[in-house]
Amino acid sequence: MRDLTKGCPAKVIALFALPMMLGSIFQQFYSITDTKIVSMYVGTQALAAVGATAVISSMLISLINGLTQGFSILTGLSFGSKDARALRRYTAGSIIICTVCTALLMSVAEIFLEPFLHILNTPDDIFAEALGYIRIIISGIVFVAAYNLFANLLRSIGDSRNPLLCLIVSIVTNIGLDLFFIRVLHMGVKGAAYATIISQGMSAFMCIFIALRKYPEIFPGKGEWGLTSVEYTNLITTGISMGFMGFLVQIGTVTLQGAINSLGTVYAAAHVAGRRVIDLAIVALFSAGTAMTTFVSQNLGAGRGDRIRQGIRQMLVMMWGVVAVLIAVGYIFGPYMIRWVSSSADPIILNAGIMYIRTMVTCFPVLSSLFILRCSLQGMGRKIAPLVSSGVELTVKIFSAKFLVSALGYRGVALTEPLSWILMTLPLVVVYVRNIKWLDSLNELK
Repeated sequence: MRDLTKGCPAKVIALFALPMMLGSIFQQFYSITDTKIVSMYVGTQALAAVGATAVISSMLISLINGLTQGFSILTGLSFGSKDARALRRYTAGSIIICTVCTALLMSVAEIFLEPFLHILNTPDDIFAEALGYIRIIISGIVFVAAYNLFANLLRSIGDSRNPLLCLIVSIVTNIGLDLFFIRVLHMGVKGAAYATIISQGMSAFMCIFIALRKYPEIFPGKGEWGLTSVEYTNLITTGISMGFMGFLVQIGTVTLQGAINSLGTVYAAAHVAGRRVIDLAIVALFSAGTAMTTFVSQNLGAGRGDRIRQGIRQMLVMMWGVVAVLIAVGYIFGPYMIRWVSSSADPIILNAGIMYIRTMVTCFPVLSSLFILRCSLQGMGRKIAPLVSSGVELTVKIFSAKFLVSALGYRGVALTEPLSWILMTLPLVVVYVRNIKWLDSLNELK
């Protein structure tokens, strides 16, 4: 366990975020390697099939991760205020609600899967491969839910190292199974899907085992599984608001993916390659934001409003320095990374991918501010502003799919997210400024 209410804010946040960042880097390297293996040993059509379905799995994972991150805010508050009983009861409620929600999501996803691929304008030449791939992926969502639930629970009490350990083992296993199923057994994209769910199951079981073995005191005993209506309401409203926020973002992504797919298989493949590179570049920014949620929730529980403000200010400055490096790397090495990931010499794929990367990294200063402010407000329990911010992103992506992409082609796709980042950040700045006095009052009450 790590208490984030003591020490230099920037230092404790950075140390706490580092394992999450390394985990995300490993995860993104896996995604890039997975893409490379599929493109090299199966082909461009298979690569496009995987990319065409990515938004579906991302939508489900965003819902689950948002839900469990919402739960972790309450466990982090309980940990920060040293309320062990509340921590155990919120852990119980998190397990119950997550189990029910995961079962519902898997059932709904299976029913609407094929129609959804049609809505996405999935090209006919990759439809069968895409459907087979995503059906297998959805069957493993239960493992994703279990890992995210217990990983976020561990992070809420200051342990970001053990979720990293589970993730590394899972990723190494995944890459090995990818090569075995695709190169040795010639299973195509289905082999990549089976490798994914097997490794996800491994990470889930490892995380649960570590949590039970190292921190038995956070798990409920007899009489602590029956939560009050107020406790359930707290969990549901916090979890659902964050889950719904991710869901709104993914609906916009689904709409945009449909527009991308309508451009043809070549642009779908280019987008997969470019997105893999950008997802890797975003890791540091996203990890810092995620760490802020735990930092803010623990310090809110401890009544340290001054420390919350100091941490936000220091992390904004630190991340702008990181962004300067990422912009340089994106411009210099972007072309080489696109060529390597796509395993293609097609000038359309290469030029589209390079343009996408350079457009995105140019706006990373705004994205870093967005992550820090949004996650900090979530840690404060402010549900509406982050939700409104996600609604803005949804609106921009729908607008882009209908107008920008038709007018500008793939360049319209590249401009979509930077435009949404700018418009999303503005309401977050306003809400944070309005909460400064409230944060200062926490110290007076302490």
